[in-house]
Amino acid sequence: MADHLTHLDPPSAPAGAAVPRPEYPRPQVVRERWLNLNGTWQFELDQGDSGLERGLRDRGLAGTITVPFAPESELSGVGNTDFLEAVWYRREVTVPAEWAAVAGDDTHVLLHFGAVDHDATVWVDGVEVARHRGGFSPFTADLHGVAAPGDTVTVVVRARDPRDARQARGKQATWYANTHCQYTRTTGIWQTVWLEPVPGAHLRRPRVTPHVASSAFDVVLPLTANRPGHTVTVTLTDSAGVVASESVRADVDLAPALRIVVPEDRVRLWGPGNPHLYGLRVELRDGDGALVDAVDSYAGLRSVAIDGQAVRINGRAMFQRLVLDQGYWPESLMTAPSDAALVRDIELGLEAGFNGARLHQKVFEERFLFHADRLGYLVWGEFGDWGVSGQGTVGHNQQPTASFTTQWLEVLERDHSHPSIVGWCPLNETHQDLHDRLTVLDDVTRGMFLATKLADPSRPVIDASGYSHRVLETDVWDSHSYEQDPAAFARQMAGLAEGAPYENRRDGGAAMSLPYRGQPYFVSEYGGIWWNPEAAAAAAGNDTAESWGYGQRVADEAEFHARFRGLTEVLLGDPLMFGYCYTQLTDVFQEQNGVYRFDRSEKLDVARVRKVQQQVAAVEEADRAAV
Repeated sequence: MADHLTHLDPPSAPAGAAVPRPEYPRPQVVRERWLNLNGTWQFELDQGDSGLERGLRDRGLAGTITVPFAPESELSGVGNTDFLEAVWYRREVTVPAEWAAVAGDDTHVLLHFGAVDHDATVWVDGVEVARHRGGFSPFTADLHGVAAPGDTVTVVVRARDPRDARQARGKQATWYANTHCQYTRTTGIWQTVWLEPVPGAHLRRPRVTPHVASSAFDVVLPLTANRPGHTVTVTLTDSAGVVASESVRADVDLAPALRIVVPEDRVRLWGPGNPHLYGLRVELRDGDGALVDAVDSYAGLRSVAIDGQAVRINGRAMFQRLVLDQGYWPESLMTAPSDAALVRDIELGLEAGFNGARLHQKVFEERFLFHADRLGYLVWGEFGDWGVSGQGTVGHNQQPTASFTTQWLEVLERDHSHPSIVGWCPLNETHQDLHDRLTVLDDVTRGMFLATKLADPSRPVIDASGYSHRVLETDVWDSHSYEQDPAAFARQMAGLAEGAPYENRRDGGAAMSLPYRGQPYFVSEYGGIWWNPEAAAAAAGNDTAESWGYGQRVADEAEFHARFRGLTEVLLGDPLMFGYCYTQLTDVFQEQNGVYRFDRSEKLDVARVRKVQQQVAAVEEADRAAV
């Protein structure tokens, strides 16, 4: 990491302390003081969801668990993969007494949860301090009046995850066993839990929007409260020192804003191959100039633009060679086993010739985005709502509800300032026949699209990836195709040149999308080539439930490479296509169609995969710039 950004990883625990996932969980809003609460908690299953009535909130629990790993995972120490209707956590926490130096009696202790699946209630010393619904987004409890510096308190968490509840589940199986492309469930705490002290009037998460055309950053600075005489100062740095600094009054607006312009001689753009990041320090000061609150962050100067059917990064055509990343690990499920594992997934994608990823059907830990920012890896931010339907029971209980939009807005707030994100995908593979009556799914699709555009006008938004495109003004159009024959795949994709690109339809041919209107187009899922040499040998030519992929399994690695090359060249050779997304980075449980094995080891010649993708690298920008 560049010297001017090393402060973004403050120490987590005293030297020698064994804390799982000890790294700072929120690298775009860093404060010096914090306490990681990962580790051993008391734990108990509550299969009847009667724990409150049976007194579980007020007594010790029967077992233990290692937080932040879900009880279904091996690393949690529990490893129970059955349906878990409700689970309970309990831990005593001592708030550091020295935190009183932050603001004396006005010191507020914040209790943060990175993610709890799915419906959480939190008590501290028997006082309810938070409720949150949604398994993918963070939430915070302000413990002021309940816990102060020097206090020892008991934190109790109940997480409900009923199997028949309508909720966004991503790829979590809705029946007992893993099947096809549905994986082991996640219940309860699955991201870092931590404390930090702040003054009563403090900074919320800054919102940073880059503007390449004006070499500037617009910074919105939300506050919890205003005080007479308060000001906020934003200072931009690079490896040579201070680049620019601007201040704004903080006593009259709950969200003061300013623009910080980068001098011409200090302008460096962020992008693949050159992911330059500026340091960003935000300071809240009182009328006497004394420091009240401060956070450290960073920013990348990067733009995304739509020019006809082209998507441009920093004004230049850049073919997006994306890979589908599900973000699962065999021993820890949706939680990365370590921070290094997050980095390694990005490195594996780059080594295979991809320049980015669709972060598929889960909201990834924020540290993944931090590493994507550092390493210059393009990503599309996505919600975990695979197969949502507006009709019947298709979608396995992932029916649209108000919590979809609520959770998605929380995600947009968390992730807005990451330069690696170049597009938003609020919905994935929605299923609904096109007819003349609006449904709840139409409302949710349009609502999530409009919410995304209002929250972030700076990035393209696709209304739904694959299947039901129901927002005429969606910025991007796409399709999913797992056709395995390159010649048939080419015929499928030929319609783009005529303004009638391939679209997903029902098996019977029923349309699900409103007409295409010339937007940028890409195939956001293709390939999924079924190949695992060990499983193929064990099956002895017979497909088995232990191994699954799309279409007919290839006979050997040579056939894999021939098929991968044939399918990929169809897309690389189309000047009207702005990118693609190959399924997928790794095998995941029984779904064995990854470029790598589930344990991230190599199972095929990755150099050949890279060579196919990079064969047009020298000419792709010129070709697409002419479109």
